Amino acid sequence: MSVKAKPERGPAGTITVDDLTRAIKNSIDRTGMKEEEARAMATHVLNFFGYSERIIDNVLEPEDRDAFYMLEDSGILTTEREETTLYDGREWRIHYWMFRKERIHELVEAQRAKEEAGAGPSVYDDVPEDFWIARREKPAEAPK
Repeated sequence: MSVKAKPERGPAGTITVDDLTRAIKNSIDRTGMKEEEARAMATHVLNFFGYSERIIDNVLEPEDRDAFYMLEDSGILTTEREETTLYDGREWRIHYWMFRKERIHELVEAQRAKEEAGAGPSVYDDVPEDFWIARREKPAEAPK
């Protein structure tokens, strides 16, 4: 039996597929997204990053870039630009994509809080089962 370690939290922590899936599902624009769709998007995005902290924009196809822009609008990804001077004196700009880890962890915790709140006790838990049976069998009285 293996023990599953809790993933490290905070800016230095690794983003997991589960974490990114939760963050995508909990982001403002993705509230109606199905679990399978969010997981597919999370896996797709993580495949670009691998173990890197950032990726260069040039590796993306236009369809992929559209997904990255959607995640940027949700606060999950951000961009960075670096400028360098080439040997012939021209300026060269390199665009990068990076995870906003703190925002992802906020979204993950918000999703967990929603799930825990939904799984909490209900006011109806204390009502005996025979109460409901008696209510169904007894016809409602007409108002006088």
